[in-house]
Amino acid sequence: MNKNIVAYGEIMMRLEVPDNLLLRQAENLKYSFTGTGVNITGLLAQFGYNSSLISAVPDNSIGSSAIGAIRRLGIHSDLIIKNNDNLGMYFLEKGFGNRPSNVTYTNRQHSSFNTTDISKYDLIQSLKGVDILHICGITLAMNQLTRDNIMKLVKAAKEKNIKVVFDCNFRASLWGENGNQRAKPFYETILSQADIVIMSEKDAIQTLGLSTNHQTKEGQLEELLPIVAQKFNINKIAGTIRTVQDSTHNTIKGYLYSNENMYYSKIYDVNILDRIGTGDAYTCGIIHGELSSMAPQDIVSFSTASCVLAHTISGDTPLFDTDDIIKIINNEKNDIER
Repeated sequence: MNKNIVAYGEIMMRLEVPDNLLLRQAENLKYSFTGTGVNITGLLAQFGYNSSLISAVPDNSIGSSAIGAIRRLGIHSDLIIKNNDNLGMYFLEKGFGNRPSNVTYTNRQHSSFNTTDISKYDLIQSLKGVDILHICGITLAMNQLTRDNIMKLVKAAKEKNIKVVFDCNFRASLWGENGNQRAKPFYETILSQADIVIMSEKDAIQTLGLSTNHQTKEGQLEELLPIVAQKFNINKIAGTIRTVQDSTHNTIKGYLYSNENMYYSKIYDVNILDRIGTGDAYTCGIIHGELSSMAPQDIVSFSTASCVLAHTISGDTPLFDTDDIIKIINNEKNDIER
């Protein structure tokens, strides 16, 4: 494919409580390395793209382990530096039935990534030959340093005509009190530079301050996304409509606004093995569709199938290729493939 994707994002340690236990019940934890940037570049590497991560890890054995883990996913580690001595972590308690999954973050503000100035990276080398730069709203929420880093990185990318993909990924718990108001100016700055945006109706209403009288999500999206696209000159806006039945059963429908038209996928009934990282799988589908010059309807169908398939993979980073996604689109169901 000879296309190059770079994501700017934190590598974190995921500490999972086994067997659907609560953290207070567990005597051991399963760890792995993850993060939005890892998920994006990891899955796109499975698709056959050259993918790299701009990040920082501790200058110790934990940092070396993190770099080794992302290399095993096929992600190039040339742009990862060792700086300071902390790694962000999160503890995952998987839900069951009516009990939702629970994520508890620790040490993020003091992590190597969130305390490393963008000047530590060689941006000219980091962005050389890059086709897509991925930015996540979670990183935007961390602190003023990471916000400044993103602004400088996006500015450098646009000067090189690199397409910017921005996933709004608003997290109220990270922005704190009056989070939507605090986030709005930063979101508007990034949106004005972004080519492809992952956005929900809540992002448009709560963060950007838009309003709608429509009651259905489809109606809200069809009114609000054209306004956002026109105001910020965005090429594509996409996302998913998720209906939660319980912690292991959802329905999912993808949408894509492109060239003043709205496109939807069919509705999928989803049984959930692992929920985290599935939105990133959807984003990867959008990026692949863009780089492959797919028609809009094909992009949203492919992206939604990618999201659906990710629910069946244990761990944050989905591990499948484009042929596996095509099987989901074609509704192929096999007992055992031999």
